[in-house]
Amino acid sequence: MKITIVCVGKIKESFYRDAAAEYIKRLSRYCRVEVLEVADEKTPEDAGALLQNQIKEKEARRLLEKIREDAFICTLEIQGKRYSSEEFAGWVEHACINGDSHIQFVIGGSLGLHDSVRKRADMALSFSDMTFPHQLMRVILLEQIYRAFRIINHQPYHK
Repeated sequence: MKITIVCVGKIKESFYRDAAAEYIKRLSRYCRVEVLEVADEKTPEDAGALLQNQIKEKEARRLLEKIREDAFICTLEIQGKRYSSEEFAGWVEHACINGDSHIQFVIGGSLGLHDSVRKRADMALSFSDMTFPHQLMRVILLEQIYRAFRIINHQPYHK
């Protein structure tokens, strides 16, 4: 199985980079993991709704260039479906069994995802009603994917 995380922006803080790298290393025994970053747009503090939509649209064009037609696309959105860790592991296992050999998780920028990216998704996933920095969300996603593979393989880690 191949998992690609397509995301807006680079990780600036070294502790997030280190955590993401650690989970990618751990995941290498279960699947191939790739992270594709696209440039983010600067958002002025006083940006109105029109400008915010234009910014999301620019980021969306970059994201959509990285999304593959043959992949299962899962966007991360507050309005998405929620799973427990066990349910998420079941979903990942089901995807493997059903031949979804490539899953692309898409993480938007600070303003979220444009509708054009949402419409392209096969599924929307939510981790919480809370808003997280997209850099931290990447680490959380990687950790949950790692946890899922540990659960699937009946290996200790999940508590």
